[in-house]
Amino acid sequence: MKKQNMVCIACPLGCQIEVEHKQNGEDQYIVTGNKCPRGKDYGIKEMTNPTRVLTSTVKIKNAHLNRLPVRSIGEVPKGLIFKCMDEIDDVEVISPIKVGDIIIKNIMNTGIDIVASRSM
Repeated sequence: MKKQNMVCIACPLGCQIEVEHKQNGEDQYIVTGNKCPRGKDYGIKEMTNPTRVLTSTVKIKNAHLNRLPVRSIGEVPKGLIFKCMDEIDDVEVISPIKVGDIIIKNIMNTGIDIVASRSM
């Protein structure tokens, strides 16, 4: 049996939730402290496969700023974030770039694209 306390970020309430993992022949997760149904889903997901939206910047040439803000279209597995950041760090783009342009397609074979968050 494993317990983990966390703050739920699935909605603006920010509930203090506790997720308990029981293994009685099958995996069972019990979530307490959530005030909305999304808290249960969030707690189980954080225990089984935590993911995050990735935000960063890449180098850009021929623009009025030196860095272009980028973000992932979907959520990247938490265990791959530092490897993704290493890949993003090696990228340099050339202006002009529009919001939503794909900067890196299928980063780290996750099926998630990194796109521009700003036009430059």
